[in-house]
Amino acid sequence: MPVCLSANVNAIAMLRNRRDLPWPSVVGMSRLALAAGAAGITVHPRPDERHIRMSDVTEIADMMAAEYPDREFNIEGNPDARFIQLVERIQPQQVTLVPDDIRQVTSDHGWDIANHRNFLSDIISRIKDGGMRVAVFVNPEPETASLAGEVGADRIEIYTGPYGGADTAETQRRELDLVLATGRAADAAGIGVNAGHDLTLANLPPLVAGLPNLQEVSIGHCLTADALIYGIEGAVTRYRDVCGGRTPALGGQ
Repeated sequence: MPVCLSANVNAIAMLRNRRDLPWPSVVGMSRLALAAGAAGITVHPRPDERHIRMSDVTEIADMMAAEYPDREFNIEGNPDARFIQLVERIQPQQVTLVPDDIRQVTSDHGWDIANHRNFLSDIISRIKDGGMRVAVFVNPEPETASLAGEVGADRIEIYTGPYGGADTAETQRRELDLVLATGRAADAAGIGVNAGHDLTLANLPPLVAGLPNLQEVSIGHCLTADALIYGIEGAVTRYRDVCGGRTPALGGQ
């Protein structure tokens, strides 16, 4: 089965925010990514709105509902009260819970589920009651998969930063093995698998080949960097080719 490509547009929003100007248009670039075959759009709003703004979330949701109702919107972030209110208002198809600190430049670790069991269980139950799928962002550690299932998550998103950022072939192989083991553990636990962070056209193929149950990859920084070379349509097409060559419907658990 092809893997779904969800285009993360945070880096596009960050570029726009360098100037008090409306371009590049986050909605416009999202539209181009979807037209090129991306299966969905991912945003990660943070409280300081240093890239994605709350207004962006609404505008992207409206555009997708009107023009691409068959694609999926994934909103990820730290589930504080403002975030929960946002997703309950927008009703995206998927909500990805990430344990961000406001001081972080980007997400750099997954949940310690054992120490946040009650908190996550309550939040996940509330979001799922609203009809949204829930994924939890986890480190590449096989034991986290069953814990994610125990707190009610539909999927895990495996943090692939250590794999994507590996500086030697040996380190990359070791980190890939951990990602694959975590994905297999999720399959055994009966939950779905997403992945994201520092995935490129070079390091994505071994992940896709090694993890048949991989359902979705969320790619932003590297997709945006490649768009400077190939254009957004060309970059999306290249990543889709690695993921399986067509636009699969995002859906199911």
